[in-house]
Amino acid sequence: MLNAADLPDDIAALKAMLVAAEARDQRKDVRIERLEKLVAAFRQAVFGHKSEKRDPEQFELALEDLEAAIASVHAEEDADVPARKRNTGPRVANRGSLPKHLPRIEDVIEPESLVCACGGCLHCIGEDASERLDVIPAQFRVIVTRRPKYACRACTDGVVQASAPARLIPGGLPTEATIAHVLVSKYADHLPLYRQAQIMSRQGVDLDRSTLADWVGRAAFELRPVFNALIADLKRSTKLFMDETRAPVLDPGRRKTKIGYFWALARDDRPWGGGAPPGVAFTYAPGRGGQHAEQILHGFKGVLQVDGYAGYNRFLKPGHDISLAYCWAHARRKLVEIARTGPAPIAEEGVSRIGELYRIEADIRSFDPAYRLTARQERSAPIIGDFEEWLTQHRARVARKSPLGEALAYIAKYWDGLCLFLIDGQIELDNNTVERAIRPIALNRKNALFAGHDAGAENWAVIASLIETCKRNAVDPHAWLATTLTDIAGGHMQSSIADLMPWNYVAKV
Repeated sequence: MLNAADLPDDIAALKAMLVAAEARDQRKDVRIERLEKLVAAFRQAVFGHKSEKRDPEQFELALEDLEAAIASVHAEEDADVPARKRNTGPRVANRGSLPKHLPRIEDVIEPESLVCACGGCLHCIGEDASERLDVIPAQFRVIVTRRPKYACRACTDGVVQASAPARLIPGGLPTEATIAHVLVSKYADHLPLYRQAQIMSRQGVDLDRSTLADWVGRAAFELRPVFNALIADLKRSTKLFMDETRAPVLDPGRRKTKIGYFWALARDDRPWGGGAPPGVAFTYAPGRGGQHAEQILHGFKGVLQVDGYAGYNRFLKPGHDISLAYCWAHARRKLVEIARTGPAPIAEEGVSRIGELYRIEADIRSFDPAYRLTARQERSAPIIGDFEEWLTQHRARVARKSPLGEALAYIAKYWDGLCLFLIDGQIELDNNTVERAIRPIALNRKNALFAGHDAGAENWAVIASLIETCKRNAVDPHAWLATTLTDIAGGHMQSSIADLMPWNYVAKV
């Protein structure tokens, strides 16, 4: 608001001030309209129908652009406010926190003079301190290894020289840390090798994509024993999750891609306080047939939690020591899709009933299996009993070929496996654990489009398994890979391969 005391006496100056104020108001109205449109777009991205949301990765990209656009509007508003009138207090925003382990560079800014206007000396009575996140762009360096040769002047007994250090790639350019960087960039950060080569070239490091591919292939070969040990460790569990996802692979003979599959095997005992560390292992197979799952799980005995894919039905036949627990999230998803298309009271009621089960699970998460089992028998079992009656009643009334009829038939078909959680406190309601593990594979697939060969897909599976297992155990994948590749190059004993598991990694300070 204008203060009368601040108004000029000159008529022309007063007119100019009023015109400027009117222009600012108009710009403000335009900014408000832009913000309202951005908020509407944001709401559409978050709350819109599934068909309008598109896939999660597209949503994240759209959200980034919306947030950046809103920030630019705020910056424009700040530019219109004189510096002396800006609110210097903290904005209501989540800016994150700066970790304690990061090095601190002190920058002390002293006044121009420490002499008071009265002639005395000023003394420090306190300070204001602020922290900002700084970054030094990734820099390449060259490790020069020198091995001096020594000989005796008094005799000719020979020359003494230290042995050359072991390398993962004998005679090659990269250190093990460099190879680890390439692997993490490709399989965790989803940067194809040709893009990595472009990034390196900006610092004058000219490497062919084929050279980087050679490093990846050699590293995958050396890491395969660790991968095999990971799968063996997972199969010693009594409870696992399994799922599969497409893996397009180039088929040079046909000049097109063929569809292979990554089969994901996951363990996560943390919801019931189990002592086994979490882990994920991907196995590439040329198809989706159940025989591939059977080969992967050879030797496993216990509960396997899966979706309703028919390929797992072979484990229901005599001769298998595997019990199939099915996924309530998949059952709910089919009902949710129906409810989204319009008024659907039966589907909505089914979603509500399943929601009650999930609320109980949220209350008992992290408790031991015995406690979970008791709580489920007391609280979940009556809900399941009512649900079964509700299911039978509505299946008799709804047309079998209708979307709702098919959704109810799906639940009825897998009913026994859906109810298995009532007799085992280790079983979860769904197989979301393994579905989350597959997401990085899907994102990498979008960036790389397809694997260049079956062997390339197998390498992909090996390295992605180890990186995802690192992440689930809160281990830095780059640090683990660099250390593990160095140990392997140094001749780590096969008999102690368990020491190289990500969950046994101890950071070397």
